[in-house]
Amino acid sequence: MQDIKELFEPVRLGAFDMRNRIVMSPMTRSRAGAGDCPTALHAEYYSQRADAGLIVTEGVQPSPAGKGYCRTPGIYSPEQIEGWGAVADAVHARNGRIVVQLMHCGRIAARINKDDDSEIVAPSAITANWKIFTDTSGLVDMDAPRALETEEIAQVVDEYRQAAVNARAAGLDGVELHASSGYLPMQFLSTNTNKRTDRYGGSVENRVRFSIEVLTAMGEAIGFDRVGLRTSPGLGFNDIDDEDPAETYGTLFDQASTLGLGYLHLVRNVTPKVDNYKLARDRWKGPLILNGNLTAAKAAGFLRSGGADAVSFGRDFIGNPDLVERLRQGVELADYDQDRVYTKGPEGFTDYPVAT
Repeated sequence: MQDIKELFEPVRLGAFDMRNRIVMSPMTRSRAGAGDCPTALHAEYYSQRADAGLIVTEGVQPSPAGKGYCRTPGIYSPEQIEGWGAVADAVHARNGRIVVQLMHCGRIAARINKDDDSEIVAPSAITANWKIFTDTSGLVDMDAPRALETEEIAQVVDEYRQAAVNARAAGLDGVELHASSGYLPMQFLSTNTNKRTDRYGGSVENRVRFSIEVLTAMGEAIGFDRVGLRTSPGLGFNDIDDEDPAETYGTLFDQASTLGLGYLHLVRNVTPKVDNYKLARDRWKGPLILNGNLTAAKAAGFLRSGGADAVSFGRDFIGNPDLVERLRQGVELADYDQDRVYTKGPEGFTDYPVAT
């Protein structure tokens, strides 16, 4: 068995005391109940995986306008907060740590997935050339967004702040800002989605402003050491393209490094425009969680060399609720049911067995 002892060493990232360096990466699972509330299934799902040093939840919308996909949970209504409280209690009962990933989809949305009259908003009125799944019509084209007015942006920032407050009220340990995968913060960052001419568009300093304002608002509300940032410079998912991601994210990392955040959660990616891991190592000053198709051996290597403070695994946690123990004991990992990743109910969600 390969020596991967570094994975099981304790570490502290910001306010998060982790009993090992294995993080459960955020993964959309589309199991929210009525009113976009987490249910007892969510409490069971996350508690099953509480041996992770830190759990980052699926993307959670901070407001109705932030919803893009079907059956994703929010954290703005009393019922949603109560549901997340049950999740936090279940994870903490197993001595786990859990933060909620705040995901405002912006223009990555379809009207059919919304249960209310909230608008689809973005930095600019540019429709994503991508498709999105709906329960009633399968894959459909994205709907056109409306460009946010300058005076509206402060309200969106405040929605994130309130979501962070709600997360702590629910007993969750902190929050992670989803600034990757083509969602709202990345839409402000990227030159193909941000054509604004006000203080939030144009120069790189203006394009990073929204993300820094959100991080600052959340940090001032709940403590900067309880706030994480997830990015993947150079990622093209959801019709995102930035002319110079090294400049954009180097500036973001420079400014975010001064805030005292709990961590940067980087999805490793190399493109002709940027090696984002090298960029993060050069420009980010603070704890680093590394993600990106890592094997246990590769992950341990990054930890051993000081190239990361913790590592995150996504899909491996779907079919292996006891992933940490399987890695510790050298037990073969189980596959997961790809057809049931986003379906309703417990099948393919909470029914994966632990190793015997």
